[in-house]
Order: sequence, then structure tokens, then C-alpha cells
Amino acid sequence: MENLVQYEVENRIATITLNRPEKRNALNPSLIKALTENFILAEEDDKVKVVVLKANGGSFSAGADLEYLQQLQNNSFEENVADSNLLKKLFTTIYYLPKIVIAQVEGHAIAGGCGLATICDFVYATPESKFGYTEVKIGFVPAIVSCFLMQKVNETIAKEILLTGKVFSATEALNYNLINFVTNSTEINLTVKEFALSLCRESSGNSLMITKQLIGQTVNPLLEKKLETAVQINARVRESNDFKRGIASFLNKEQINW
Repeated sequence: MENLVQYEVENRIATITLNRPEKRNALNPSLIKALTENFILAEEDDKVKVVVLKANGGSFSAGADLEYLQQLQNNSFEENVADSNLLKKLFTTIYYLPKIVIAQVEGHAIAGGCGLATICDFVYATPESKFGYTEVKIGFVPAIVSCFLMQKVNETIAKEILLTGKVFSATEALNYNLINFVTNSTEINLTVKEFALSLCRESSGNSLMITKQLIGQTVNPLLEKKLETAVQINARVRESNDFKRGIASFLNKEQINW
């Protein structure tokens, strides 16, 4: 079976690549676990100073995949708590990683895929990239990602993008402070590489680590408590009738009239 995630190191830069292009790099438990394992690998690799997260194919990540969503309908509350904790572990691994993480977003980054991108320390996107937290449209709640999103944007913007579930452009994402740079698709590989190399050459690894920890601890000191609440909300919402209706309509490609 082809690797769900590719890992390579060059010039002190680890590149972690989502590798489910045929599924638009949609998230499922196997991919979430593989990503977490690869970030831990980068953390423990003394040759690595900076990590770049990117994806093969035309999408960065389209959110949860269809088979995974179908399976969620049959989960018990305890199984949904365990499943939510998988995503929490991935996001906190990236957030607390003692190395700088740069997301290179090409194509769509939707729902959990949007959270995966915006949780990184730096985010590059192309003008064609699209972002969105679309969970409310299928009766779900962006619980875990909201714990990180609220540290990047103000309440007005958070309500606009979370409550409407709209898909928005890279330029809008830049204006919302969700991402850092918009770079042409023909230049993004080289631009990200040069930026990563400049961090490697011009900054102390220890100073980068401690500064990242300092920002995380001072900006979001109650993160763990928020995440525990979010995990419970995730599991409860998955038992609701709206969630079951929303998933059924999504799987059947039917327009739902809420």
C-alpha cells in the first residue's frame, strides 16, 4: 500500500507530504495517525530544524473523507471521544512542536484540512487556494479547530466564517490573519524553501523553540482545558439528529433543507 504520508529531510528541512491525492487528501484516522507519527519523527530528528507540511495532488485537504463520515454514524459516545482525541493529538503535536512548521497550501483546505493548515506557525497559499470551516452545513461543529482559530482571528471574523460555513479565498484568509503569505503557484515551492532555509541559517534553533513555546503558553494558557471541552462537544454533536441528517445528505449528494 502506498504511504499515506511521505517524509524526507534535506538541508535541515523536513518535508511532510499528505499522499492521498485520489481522495483529495481527505482526513481519516489512518492519515491523522500517520501525520502525528511523522511530526513526532521530525521532532526527534536532530538533523531537522524546520518542517514544511504540503500535499500531493490538487487539494491540500478536503476535510473528512466519505467512508470515515459514514463510520462515525455508528460510533458509540466513547468511540467518538477516542476519535476526537486523535485529531486533538495531531493538532497539539504541531502546535507544541519545538520546531517551526510551515504549511504550503495549494488547492482546497476545508474543515479539518483548514484547521491543519492554520494551526501551523506560518502558512503560504496560492491565489487559487480556498479555505473554509464548513462543518455547520452538515450538522457538525468545528470544535477542536476553534480552540486554535480564536487565537488568530477576532470574534467577529470567527462568527462570520464558522457560522456561515462559507468557502473563502486566500486573499480573504490573509485579511483574516489565518495565513501569512499568498504566493503564485509557479513560485511557492521555491519561496517556501528559501524561507525555511533562512530560518535555518539566521536563527538559533534553541531560540526558535523557546520563543514558540513562550508564544503558545502566553497567548493560549488555557488551551488544554478548552480542548477537553471541545472533544466532549465533538462526541455529543455526533449523536444528534442534525448530524445524522447532515451526513446522510452529504453522502447521498442531496441538498438538505435545514
